[in-house]
Amino acid sequence: MNGHAAVLLATTEGAVGGKVLYLLFAWLISAAGGALIADRKGYGERVGLTLGLLLSVVGLLIVVLLPGRPGSKWRVDGWWPRRRRRFEPAGPENPGDRGDPA
Repeated sequence: MNGHAAVLLATTEGAVGGKVLYLLFAWLISAAGGALIADRKGYGERVGLTLGLLLSVVGLLIVVLLPGRPGSKWRVDGWWPRRRRRFEPAGPENPGDRGDPA
């Protein structure tokens, strides 16, 4: 193998490595996103994880197109839940109690 062929081979292998890394990220994000969305829609994480791992981005699309089950987080809170306040304002435990010990 001459020097030109060795450089060409090394360049090709490096370019393929970057593409494979992007495909790996798309596969992992599809699996995690599918699990999250399927759980919110009331199907359980396993359904979304399985579809995301086996079918990659197509599986994520299938999970997105699944209808939400009645009473699921998807139906109750919507597709993007609102953030709730972390701390409630401090107040007396008993509204009739004004804090007077007597």
